[in-house]
Amino acid sequence: MDLSEFESEQVRQAMEGFLKKRRPPEHIRPELDFGYVVDGQSVELLEIRPHWRDPSQIQKMPFAKATYVKSNRTWKVYWKRASGKWESYTPNPVVKDIGEFTEVVDKDAHYCFFG
Repeated sequence: MDLSEFESEQVRQAMEGFLKKRRPPEHIRPELDFGYVVDGQSVELLEIRPHWRDPSQIQKMPFAKATYVKSNRTWKVYWKRASGKWESYTPNPVVKDIGEFTEVVDKDAHYCFFG
């Protein structure tokens, strides 16, 4: 099930605010940038950079994910392990809104999102 129009707008605003704060300067963005994608009830934050072997190919690697749980109106927070598997972010496994998710990722208290 997809997000409602209202929820989608909240996500867009939160993600745009996060990107405005976290994106590198424009001259660096061809080498490193951040973005996001919405897939159903999940939002993934992406690291965007050229592939190290073939710089003409752009990689979009997710590093943080929030999944909306409509039944209790919360968001589950995940980080991506080196193995490529998503794992619940133990310090804050659930947040009340998407804005809180971006705050948790930005703070990165346990160095899971930005290392």
